[in-house]
Amino acid sequence: MPAKGWIEVSDQYCKGCELCISACPQGVIELDMSRLTPKGYHPAHLFKDGCTGCAICALVCPDAAITVYREVAKPVPAAA
Repeated sequence: MPAKGWIEVSDQYCKGCELCISACPQGVIELDMSRLTPKGYHPAHLFKDGCTGCAICALVCPDAAITVYREVAKPVPAAA
């Protein structure tokens, strides 16, 4: 079962440079063309399921606008 994750993008810092979009190995990030940040940019966002929380998007973001979260899997008890 692959890891599950999600991102939060800060409207205060995202300038829509698209570096996170091209770096995402799962291809689940795009610019949200339906809204603008207070500075007038279309921010990045997750547009479909599939984020694994790998954090590559956050590493390439020049403005540190992305926070990555990863769901912690519950340990499976060993069979007796």
